[in-house]
Amino acid sequence: MQTFISDYLCSSLVIAHAGDGNFHTIILFDPSQEDQRKEAERLNHFMVHTALSMEGTCTGEHGVGTGKMKYLEKELGIESLRTMKRIKAALDPNNIMNPGKLIPPHVCI
Repeated sequence: MQTFISDYLCSSLVIAHAGDGNFHTIILFDPSQEDQRKEAERLNHFMVHTALSMEGTCTGEHGVGTGKMKYLEKELGIESLRTMKRIKAALDPNNIMNPGKLIPPHVCI
């Protein structure tokens, strides 16, 4: 992955858990610079789609996060997300535990 990342304009780091093939990337950019922000988004999109094409995941042991939530449907499918939303609704009927952080808002039960 580091070879592919070097083709992008942003500086980045790759930190890996070699035992399970898991890696984290840190993309360094100035969010006030539109070109850097777009390049960081492009790099993130590339990495996620590369992982998914290799039967990997867009998430890590820390969960999906708001930045990668948009990729969950591609990875898991809409029915899996609906099931997750039903479980969340059963466990958190008032939606007070991390609202909007687990399942993309467009998913309907």
